[in-house]
Amino acid sequence: MASASPRRRELLEQVGLPCEVMPSEVAEHNFGMADPETLVKRLALSKARDVARKVKEGIVIGADTVVVYKGKILGKPSDEADAERMLRKISGREHEVMTGLAIVDIDQNEEAVECVKTKVKFRRLSTEEIREYIATGEPLDKAGAYGVQGKGATLVESIEGCYYNVVGLPLAKLIEMLKSLGAAEESRKRG
Repeated sequence: MASASPRRRELLEQVGLPCEVMPSEVAEHNFGMADPETLVKRLALSKARDVARKVKEGIVIGADTVVVYKGKILGKPSDEADAERMLRKISGREHEVMTGLAIVDIDQNEEAVECVKTKVKFRRLSTEEIREYIATGEPLDKAGAYGVQGKGATLVESIEGCYYNVVGLPLAKLIEMLKSLGAAEESRKRG
């Protein structure tokens, strides 16, 4: 897994795909102002390729997740004020979570890349609720300033699409991609 995310590792293990974590050294700011879907696909594939160059065999998974509101990416907040600004922006509104998912099968010399989109609607939040959530510290290292798998679950009114995509790794799409490469069973055997 070309990611340092403990959540992604836990999700892989949850579905029987034990993995070795090897974070990519791809600099995300080098990808310019591509549209969000193109950006996450490029980043995921670049991360997977970067790690694949460092190992001799196996399957490398790369992923990149962004929160998109009105066509603009809401990254990780720079500070508490930025987190509050983001949460006010999406309070009571719908936004989209996009994850670029890439697989590099080193043994078969094959690659696959996809983008999974999930619509998330927040309930209307009061200033006090936003500030209490920020005080937990949870939103400060999360794209869009929230984590749906944690205390941020209380902010979400509805999800249309893959829940695990919002967490950061769309498991159903991942398994589908691995199967299409003939890699799903092989990766389970290696684990």
